[in-house]
Amino acid sequence: MVKGSREGMALLEVLVALAILFAAGAAAVGGVQAALAAERRSALLEAEATDAERLLTALSLLTRADLDLRLGVRNVGEWEVEVLRPEPALYRIALSRKGRAPALVTLVHRPEAAR
Repeated sequence: MVKGSREGMALLEVLVALAILFAAGAAAVGGVQAALAAERRSALLEAEATDAERLLTALSLLTRADLDLRLGVRNVGEWEVEVLRPEPALYRIALSRKGRAPALVTLVHRPEAAR
């Protein structure tokens, strides 16, 4: 082979290696960006779940009279709260984001007071 063609091949190999390195670096940066976005979404969902849990806990501690006053659907902040009484001593409390399926649901038993 001629000396000039060897130098040309070496330059070509370096350029190919740099292109491969650049492609791998771009993929790594894309992966890091996707991971950071997923972490942000996860933090938002966790904060939302914590808020819902606090509200549901507070509602589940209400007395029978307080639950009777809240029968139906009401907006509490960003949440839609639905309180139903499927049985005389049983209350169903459901939390959902406005217009969505319930995120949390619980049943509480509140017997009638003895007379």
